[in-house]
Amino acid sequence: MAAQPKGPLTYFPSIEKTYGKSIDQWLTEIAGSGITGHKALVDWLKAEHGLGHGHANALVAYYLNPGKWPAYTGAE
Repeated sequence: MAAQPKGPLTYFPSIEKTYGKSIDQWLTEIAGSGITGHKALVDWLKAEHGLGHGHANALVAYYLNPGKWPAYTGAE
């Protein structure tokens, strides 16, 4: 049995299902935003893309902390 995801990864299946983009697509959007800083990125995702706070926060935490969590391989 696979280990349960932790941290931001717990939100990722719901993010993909709710907003219709893969996590890789969201990370590309964030990278291309030109915005730095956790709060500024969360606020941008909420305002420009309609993400809820928890979903935006999870994406930004994952993006800004590469290597802290395992790679996301998609919903199982």
